[in-house]
Amino acid sequence: MAECVAARLTAQEEQIEFLTREFSLLRNGLNGGSEVASGLASSPELESLQSENEKLKSRLVHHRRGLQEELALEGQGKRGTNKVTHETKPVVDQNNKKEKPEKFLSLSSYKSPCYSFQLKPWPGYISERMQLYEELKMESDALLARRAADSQPITVELPDGRRMEGQAWVTTPYQLACGISQGLADNAVISRVNGDLWDLDRPLEKSCSLEILRFDNDDAQAVYWHSSAHILGETMERFYGGCLCYGPPIENGFYYDMFLDGPQGVSSTEFDYLEALCKSVVKQKQPFERLEVSKETLLKMFMYNKFKCLIYCFRCGPLIDLCRGPHVRHTGKIKALKIYKNSSTYWEGRSDMETLQRIYGISFPDSKMLKEWERFQEEARNRDHRKIGKEQELFFFHDLSPGSCFFLPRGAYLYNTLTDFIREEYCRRGFQEVASPNIYNSKLWETSGHWQHYSDNMFSFPVEQDIFALKPMNCPGHCLMFSHRPRSWRELPLRLADFRVLHRNELSGTLTGLTRVRRFQQDDAHIFCTMEQIESEMKDCLDFLRCVYYVFGFSFQLHLSTRPEKYLGDIDVWNQAEKQLENSLNEFGEPWKLNPGDGAFYGPKIDIKIKDAIGRYHQCATIQLDFQLPIRFNLTFVGKDWDDKARPVIIHRAILGSVERMIAILTENYAGKWPLWLSPRQVMFVPVNPTCEEYAKRMCKQFVEAGFMADADLDSSCLLNKKIRNAQLAQYNFILVVGEKEKLTNSVNVRTRDNKVHGELSVSEVLARLTLLKE
Repeated sequence: MAECVAARLTAQEEQIEFLTREFSLLRNGLNGGSEVASGLASSPELESLQSENEKLKSRLVHHRRGLQEELALEGQGKRGTNKVTHETKPVVDQNNKKEKPEKFLSLSSYKSPCYSFQLKPWPGYISERMQLYEELKMESDALLARRAADSQPITVELPDGRRMEGQAWVTTPYQLACGISQGLADNAVISRVNGDLWDLDRPLEKSCSLEILRFDNDDAQAVYWHSSAHILGETMERFYGGCLCYGPPIENGFYYDMFLDGPQGVSSTEFDYLEALCKSVVKQKQPFERLEVSKETLLKMFMYNKFKCLIYCFRCGPLIDLCRGPHVRHTGKIKALKIYKNSSTYWEGRSDMETLQRIYGISFPDSKMLKEWERFQEEARNRDHRKIGKEQELFFFHDLSPGSCFFLPRGAYLYNTLTDFIREEYCRRGFQEVASPNIYNSKLWETSGHWQHYSDNMFSFPVEQDIFALKPMNCPGHCLMFSHRPRSWRELPLRLADFRVLHRNELSGTLTGLTRVRRFQQDDAHIFCTMEQIESEMKDCLDFLRCVYYVFGFSFQLHLSTRPEKYLGDIDVWNQAEKQLENSLNEFGEPWKLNPGDGAFYGPKIDIKIKDAIGRYHQCATIQLDFQLPIRFNLTFVGKDWDDKARPVIIHRAILGSVERMIAILTENYAGKWPLWLSPRQVMFVPVNPTCEEYAKRMCKQFVEAGFMADADLDSSCLLNKKIRNAQLAQYNFILVVGEKEKLTNSVNVRTRDNKVHGELSVSEVLARLTLLKE
């Protein structure tokens, strides 16, 4: 490996010598004497070459560091450092004479808890990949120099309307940011040029608009985490030596997938070593370099890796990876990075493809932000619905039915209370509940189009000579209900609601508690209406969700997603529908955002994200227009003009979404401290002594008959204070203590789970107050 690094260093030094000769030629004026040399002193050619020389010098330093590490590694290998050890050499503090473990001085000396940790030699493909990259980079740099030679003045417009001057193919966004403010340049993550994200060190090509983005911008965060994923990818190549696959930014952080041959996997015990390697990469401030090459050349560069097939690549240090970018300027911009999770997945999400190892990370431009994130994660762990569900005996899962939840009595109470709440709203809002079959012939799904695009996610099986499947959604069945007899315009809008069980064949690796399951129910409804009725129906749907989310205490965001590039149907129908959705949102009075081009191919939609108690957003509700299902199922009605071929529009609508997922969200939102109306533990009766137990049991029965989830603690082995504390920890909303005095006066002593004491009240008064509070 050392020889490979030395060869790379020699190549780099030759490039620097070549550039030095170019400088000499320029200084001599290229046959033009001192006057020409003077003119070239500030020419675009010289500025470009100076910039390239600085990059080459930086690369040279990094390669020298790599060579030193490789030589040190080889030297240690010769001294026999492969023996297994679990110990670290103690160091004696001369001041207090106490022994403490010696800190590791270099990456190559890190020791694992399980084995003597030594970095493996770089995979053989690294040097070949680097050599080809350097050849391509020289060609790319020469092309950029030629373009810079013909540079023209350009004008750059800033967001505040100011204009700055620059040179095409020479001036970069970072240079302009420095001209505005060094603080802006230092905090910049990425730029936006004419609306497109643009690398800060990538020369501008023409006059344009320019916006400098910091980490507080959503797009800048995605770029920041994408660049962090490349740092993780470089570390994974160095540590595991496998084939990198895919490393995108996600909503909170990033991950990288890697294919490893054989039984080797990823362990959480290795995270510390990976983080140490990441910190080393960050410290080196490796620049991100963009290179655009032909697909044929990339296939040659990545012939060792069957998972790569794009046409753009970026380099940072020894890592060369295929992606479109853009990226931060260099790895030193990643100030704080943490690896926190790993899992297995499949290539392209298909269970018949290769198994990949996935490692998750998060990064920030400030260590304080990382600490705040860690505090947030600790709070989220304490609120985890799987933890609370086990503690409160609400539900559990079993390997004999993966992805299907077993709801225990108190969990079933939650489930039924939520669905009953929605049913009450249905009655007030003109919805009619129906019950549709669970199993359909695959011909139904072929008609709806789901079989062609969704059959892998359906549970299907042969029945006699046909293929049947469990339904993953209700809409095709509701279309059959609409079409089973002739319909008139007088019946519209027809609002059909369905709580029947749905099944989706999710991959086992994606199943996550109640948030990702195979068996679930939805507060699913489909509204069949005319085009003219869309706006009023949308208003009613929005009012419905606001009413429900107000009860839960959720705030929410609204997003209007409009016609995508690949859409079906008449553009005039799309325009009319989108206009009605926009009018509905404007009259609704809540702020909303536009997501142009993000609608489904069959119709525009309104996406709703709710915000929970710790600031996380969840998508539950959706309101979706559908112009295509009525055509596929040939749905018609008799219009006012007696046209019996009039076509309805379908509105797909859900408020809770999956009831299972909503229970998970509510569990974490309330941290298990349920509001009274929803609580599976509402009242606990605590007798002061055994003589009061019969009275406690009688009162408990009375509250149960009144519709409350009430219990009585009759464990005589526990003292009074212990019983009260147990009830508070179990999150009973009210603890009603009864003694001899309360028994004589037919009263109870009321206190809450937060230990607020309300004192002695009559049973009738407590029942009346709690009934009112529950409603």
